[in-house]
Amino acid sequence: MKRYDLIVVGAGPAGLSASIEAAKRGLKVVVFDENSKPGGQLFKQIHKFFGSKEHKAKIRGFKIGEELLLDAAEAGVEVVLNAIVIGLFEEKEVTVKIEDKIHHFKADSVIIATGASENMVTFDGWTLPGVIGAGAAQTMMNLHGIMPGKKILMLGSGNVGLVVSYQLLQAGCEVVAICDASPRVGGYGVHASKVARCGVPFYMSNTIIKAEGTECVTGVTIGEVDSTWKIIPGTEKHFDVDTICLAVGLSPMSQLANMAGCDMEDNPKKAGLVPIVDEYGETSVAGIFAAGDVSGIEEASSAMIEGRITGIAVAYRLGFIDKQELEDKAKELEVALLSLRQGMFAPENRGKKIDKTEEGCDISENLLEKGYIAEEEIVRFPGFTRSNGTHPVIECTQNIPCNPCQDACSKKCIKIGDKITSLPSIDETKTCSGCGQCVASCSGQAIFLVNEEYEVGYASITMPYEFLPLPVIGDKGVALDRSGHEVCEAEVVSIKTAPVFDKTNLLTIKVPIEMVDKARFFSAKADHRNEVKNGK
Repeated sequence: MKRYDLIVVGAGPAGLSASIEAAKRGLKVVVFDENSKPGGQLFKQIHKFFGSKEHKAKIRGFKIGEELLLDAAEAGVEVVLNAIVIGLFEEKEVTVKIEDKIHHFKADSVIIATGASENMVTFDGWTLPGVIGAGAAQTMMNLHGIMPGKKILMLGSGNVGLVVSYQLLQAGCEVVAICDASPRVGGYGVHASKVARCGVPFYMSNTIIKAEGTECVTGVTIGEVDSTWKIIPGTEKHFDVDTICLAVGLSPMSQLANMAGCDMEDNPKKAGLVPIVDEYGETSVAGIFAAGDVSGIEEASSAMIEGRITGIAVAYRLGFIDKQELEDKAKELEVALLSLRQGMFAPENRGKKIDKTEEGCDISENLLEKGYIAEEEIVRFPGFTRSNGTHPVIECTQNIPCNPCQDACSKKCIKIGDKITSLPSIDETKTCSGCGQCVASCSGQAIFLVNEEYEVGYASITMPYEFLPLPVIGDKGVALDRSGHEVCEAEVVSIKTAPVFDKTNLLTIKVPIEMVDKARFFSAKADHRNEVKNGK
């Protein structure tokens, strides 16, 4: 039986982060993962992370995964792939299936970082080929370069459903609609907004009645639900689709913790059955720790910090560091973790109806019900300004933990302050240089540069653009508003790309001055141009 100081189960963001911290302090560490590639969900995540510098904000998930793997290799962590952990026992003995053999390992401590699994819902036809989970869609697109389908309906408006919907659009798929039985959008408003302005409609208080087809999905029928979650007769709506994507939540994969005899709790705020852990992630079984989604569903940024704390705690438990180092480092990391657990989407706010921001602004009901901010609503938020020359307009209207825009602005035009969840505002005493760093740095793609004085009768709008092929200067198309409806003809006057923008291109369009507060996306599609000309 091979022995290690520490066995980590799961090579995702929490497991890798924990193994790096432990190995850097001298522990002999092995990580087992059932997949053929390490990194967990990180390599599916092509979007930029939220938070601040310490949380790896504005860095794309797969880049963070690459950094963690490099750090693990440099620290001497042994990573064993295609290794299914099938047993974990109180004595810290682990049984692992590698190829067709069962191997036994022993450690002084074990960290469970098994992550979470996708939830499913049942409806008539749910077993048809073409009904897939959002995670499966991400795997197909972002790992294997395969389009999951051509016409897709998304069930679920949480962050996963919103992010994957946007990535489906980037892959060239048509997302015909996002529906959710909840009356309000569950994910970040900035995620919903960037999907809505691409023309994807939201159907809240709706769910799937049936998937249509015999050998595969050919269509779907949804219907409105009442307060008891029952379908309201006569509200049925049909869509021709070949794929139904389900993003209906995650459940912690806590089976190994339960097997090892750890005290468990069924906690709805943590999305299911989880091991009870102390401030350092240690379970009721001495020497067995848990980190990441297995102990409660959160963002990958939180999982990485939790993993680091548990890795350091194991080093202390086994005598590799003293208590002072544990307490000092854990305190520092706990501050970073707590900053991610603030704002409207904090764990304690799950299920609560929040009507005002921390600044006292009324929440955008249109955003929560339709996925986009109404024109008459945006003016009440501190990021909306009018000024001479080029200036930023920030359409971030929820208290979420994120502040890269403040750091990106060399002219200090953008203010958030010390509280990471504060809404960004504009310091009108500062002069915007028009560099576009704030536009590229915004993980929610919620910042635009506006110039009402571009030409006589025309304004320019610089927006984030992450679709291929890129337009070129002189291209003419149509501007879409926040709801994805065509509002006017538009011409591309600038397109900027730079390594520092990290594949967020800056697209500048020219529109009639009266459309400066409406136009928020550009489409070169001929059918859009025809609709504008025909007055539709």
